[in-house]
Amino acid sequence: MNPSSNLFLIGPMGAGKSSIGRALATHYGMAFVDLDHEIEARTGAAIPLIFELEQEAGFRRREAALLEEFSARSGVVLATGGGAVLAETNRCLLAARGFVVYLEARLEDQLERLARDRLRPLLAHADRRERLDALNRARDPLYRAVADLVVPGRRETVPLACARAVALLDAHWQRLAPTEAA
Repeated sequence: MNPSSNLFLIGPMGAGKSSIGRALATHYGMAFVDLDHEIEARTGAAIPLIFELEQEAGFRRREAALLEEFSARSGVVLATGGGAVLAETNRCLLAARGFVVYLEARLEDQLERLARDRLRPLLAHADRRERLDALNRARDPLYRAVADLVVPGRRETVPLACARAVALLDAHWQRLAPTEAA
């Protein structure tokens, strides 16, 4: 068990980190932070433009800096981007500063949820199935290595997914009160 005042959500694109994260934050009365939205707000640029101008490496530097900042807070539900776990430093921050929840997503569900999405740079690929499968194969071991809890992916509504996550969290998460310094 990893006692913490923070919940950090990790997992692939289309897993529901933002939607479920908002619902969890409301349920637990915590602040919600979407790391990708914060990157866009701080830069004044959409993620596809950041990828175009700075490539993935530039985006990952920005992501790491904001992960450092927001993970240091207390009493937050933080939805990370799917690739936040790629850097060892990020994985260490996540593990040390919060209770890490891996939201799994089945490939078929990802394809359905992301079917109309044309904004994600890592999906700009001729064969989306192949791309998502490759990303999942590379990242799944990293998600599992840092996760305190794995929430299996299912085809269900956000309220049902949130209720299932809450039941698992209530059984496995030792929630600490937020610190005043955060």
